[in-house]
Amino acid sequence: MLKSVSRAVQLAARLSSSVPSAPAASRAFPRSVWSLSHSGAAAASRPRLLTAAPALPTLSCGCRSLHTEGDKAFAEFLTDEIKEEKKIQKNKGLPKMSGGWELELNGTEAKLIRSLSGEKVTITFNVNNSIPPQLEEDPEHTQKSPEDEPEIVSTPNFVVEVTKPGAKSSLVFDCHFPEDELLVSEQTGHAEGEEESDIFTIREVSFQPEGDTEWKETSYTLNTDSLDWALYDHLMDFLADRGVDNTFADELTELSTALEHQEYIKFLEDLSTFVKSK
Repeated sequence: MLKSVSRAVQLAARLSSSVPSAPAASRAFPRSVWSLSHSGAAAASRPRLLTAAPALPTLSCGCRSLHTEGDKAFAEFLTDEIKEEKKIQKNKGLPKMSGGWELELNGTEAKLIRSLSGEKVTITFNVNNSIPPQLEEDPEHTQKSPEDEPEIVSTPNFVVEVTKPGAKSSLVFDCHFPEDELLVSEQTGHAEGEEESDIFTIREVSFQPEGDTEWKETSYTLNTDSLDWALYDHLMDFLADRGVDNTFADELTELSTALEHQEYIKFLEDLSTFVKSK
């Protein structure tokens, strides 16, 4: 009963709240480009795209590509940025998931696969656009030292696909980490002996053809926004029985954060190579 009340309050807060909260910290901050995006003073002085500016002199080198003083400064910045990002990188490899999950990677997309008593459970997520935006602050209070800056954590949406040998279709859950997770936790604080609230939620449930990468819109999709709380409880318990619970969600964010940071550094390296190429 307490779990039902907690989940009911949690989903109600998700629907009614319009103030996003940042998720728990998981990675150090020095991503300067991301930092500038929420700094009032820095944003004010940042040059705007498509704004007229004096043309930079080109460096005549007899080659095909254009090279400017701006390119040189850009390349130097990227070199420093890559060094800083590698310095704060917590894991050179990716953290292991407990529970016997097998990891498959395809660029920014990851799949976690587990077999349990004949059933196959597949989790799919993509680290692109998985960093929540930073809350805007009063410009007078936006100047912070690197130590005071929030760490970056990746909280991707993820899809859970459960397949049974005798079933014609897979049961598919579209799950996500609500942006107001911390607000919900405060509103549903639990006393000793009371079960903790869920840190992820189910958004949609549907039967889909096994292995399909695209959600088939002609299949009925159950949206949980107006769902009976008892049915929602059973759906969450169904996932927990297959290892998709709060512990799994915590480990998923750690894995996603490490993978996103790894891909970000690789992007910077590719960008640096491109800028320097002749």
